[in-house]
Order: sequence, then C-alpha cells, then structure tokens
Amino acid sequence: MIEQFKKQERATVRDVADAAGVSVGTVSAVINARGSVRDDTRRRVMDAIGKLNYELPRGARLGGGRRQSKSVGLMVKEAQNPFYADVLLGVREVLSEQGYTLFKTTSEGQYREEGRVLEALRDHGVGGAIVAPVVEDASDLSHLFLIQRRGYPLVLLGEIKGLPVPSVTVDNVRAEKAAVQHLFECGHERILHVSGPAYSQHSQDRLAGFKEAFSESPLRFHEGMVVEAGAGLEDGYRAVREAFAAGGERPTALTCFNDLVAIGALRALDELGLSVPGDVSVVGYDDIEMAAYLPTPLTTVRVPTREIGRRAAALLIRQLTDGPSDTPERVVLEAELVVRDTSRRL
Repeated sequence: MIEQFKKQERATVRDVADAAGVSVGTVSAVINARGSVRDDTRRRVMDAIGKLNYELPRGARLGGGRRQSKSVGLMVKEAQNPFYADVLLGVREVLSEQGYTLFKTTSEGQYREEGRVLEALRDHGVGGAIVAPVVEDASDLSHLFLIQRRGYPLVLLGEIKGLPVPSVTVDNVRAEKAAVQHLFECGHERILHVSGPAYSQHSQDRLAGFKEAFSESPLRFHEGMVVEAGAGLEDGYRAVREAFAAGGERPTALTCFNDLVAIGALRALDELGLSVPGDVSVVGYDDIEMAAYLPTPLTTVRVPTREIGRRAAALLIRQLTDGPSDTPERVVLEAELVVRDTSRRL
C-alpha cells in the first residue's frame, strides 16, 4: 500500500516542453529567468506549466519581469500529500473559469523556502498566492507580514494571528474532539494520538482538540498519550512501531494526524500481529479517496478539501479585482466524522 502512493506521477520539464512546443532549454530559461525568450513563447510555457500542474522547482525565478499577470501561485507544505491534490482541484475549478493560470510549488515545511518563493512569485509578476503557511515555534513569520504590507494579495489555508489577510480553514479542534468522543462511546480509554509535524497549525489544533476531549471527560490526559509522527506514510509506520515497542499498557485505539499517517500505522499494527479493529481501533483525518478503498475501510474525519480550494481561489480573485478589504474574510468550514470499519466497540 505504501509503495502505491510513491508511484504518483508528476509532470516533468519534458512534458512542459512538449505541451508548449518548445525545447527543454527554453522551458528552463523561462523558469530560471535566463536568456532572452519571446513574450509569446514565454506565455505558451507559462500556460503549459499551469495546465499540467507542473511543480516549480526550488530556485525557480519565473522569468517575465515584474508585470502583473492573470496568474496565481499555490504553495503547499507537502508535495505528495493527497489532501493538497484535492484542494488544488477546487482552486483550479474557480481559476480556470476566470481565465487564470495556476502555478503550484511547495515549501516542504521550510519557512525560509516559503519566504523565498513568495518573493520570487511577487517579483516576477504572479498576481497573488494561496499559501498553506509553515507555523511552528521556531518559524520566522516576518516574510508573510512584510509581503502583506507591500500589498501582495495572499490567502492563507489556515490562520496566523495578527496577519490581516483572508483565510480558509477547518474547525480542527472540534473535528478531533468528535473523533475522540466516538472512541469514548466505543468504550476506549487508552487512546494514543499520532500527531503531525511541528510546522503544521492543523497538527497543533488537532492535538488541542484531543486534549480538550479528555478535559471534558472523566479521563485524564497525560503527555505519554501523544507520539509525534509527521505527515506521511513512513512517519505513521515508524511512530507506531516505536510507540508499541516501548512497552507499557498497550493503547486500544489511535487517532492519527491524517489518513496517510493512519495507513502507515495500519501497516505497523499488522506487522506487530495486531488486528484492526479487533485489537486496536484506528481513526484517520482528511478522508482521502484511498481511505474508503483500503482492505479495512478507514474510519476518518472528512474534510471538505475541494471546497477549501474553491473558497480560497474566490477570496484571492476578489482581492485581485477589488483590492484588499479592511476586514479580511475568515472562512471556517466544518469537517465530519465518517465511521467505517477500523473502529469498533470494546
């Protein structure tokens, strides 16, 4: 199952060149702002990049000068996370209707890379950006405040306190509480939370929801009920293997940062000889397409990912056409628990 996710294909420079009817060297020149490229050729390359969902490499400079164009950027934190693939679909639906070209790039959870790419987008005429921000204790967020003060249109997938830009998010605290309360209702008391990466505000909010569910119950939360993983399959696999190898009283249920982490956890539990849900119940988060098609369909929290993309794109277009608002809109969408076969009553 893990190998299946690794085989997702991404557009290459050769694909872009073929679609635009130019050489690989010309595509490289446009991406890296090198040499002289005719305007009509540059437009064909930029259009091909957008249509193919080509992911801009680190260091890309997007040659074309500082002219404002009908193009926007989407910066995510994990390139291979299916969550963002669904968000992307929603963004593209709205942008294509309005004639905008979309460029996708990734910070890979690095706030310095996030700042560098945002400056490159702005400096080379990309009209605005939708950003899944890197937020952790060590993060320097000054680049976001600076680019906002310069008037560059931004929409956040998530929130940063004090940053006056539109945002679209999900009530992660409430949704995680619902997942834990489902396990309480199934009779579980020893629940382990497999958390996400430190740079993710979503991970922080879901952990807060986990703790809040315990604070509102007769059960007591303690730090040993949380193991830090990450956002991917191997992260979930490794974290659960290590947690169960540590000994002590075995958890009867897991809540996981996302479905990829949950799928990794399922593999670890299988290798440990534990059945799901017979020995351990597992709850994921996001409801990616694969979740319903696993050998044991995954109980998870369904996030309206495509709607997140649509709403974010609409907010960005509004800024591009009407200018910034004195009171930036904050959109909070609801997630819902989807009970399938990886959770059961004790």
